[in-house]
Amino acid sequence: MVTMRAPTPDPDGHTVSPDAGALVVDRRNDKVGVVMGQVGSYVQLRPPRGGREWDVPPEDVRPPTPTEELSVKVAVANRRWGR
Repeated sequence: MVTMRAPTPDPDGHTVSPDAGALVVDRRNDKVGVVMGQVGSYVQLRPPRGGREWDVPPEDVRPPTPTEELSVKVAVANRRWGR
């Protein structure tokens, strides 16, 4: 199980290299993902509810807004409870 947490942005608000388990948003398509690791120069993300990973350049990830983070956490919790 992956523990989702928001990444710590740099002073400019950009996430340079988020740690595994961080919850981030792919700027290219606004999809929220959990960082699984890095391969080469790409960050690998997986949907919070599970599924296929995808690669994102580090400059294309951002921290989630509070609304995005809450929405994802509620969806994951609902899945645990079978809703």
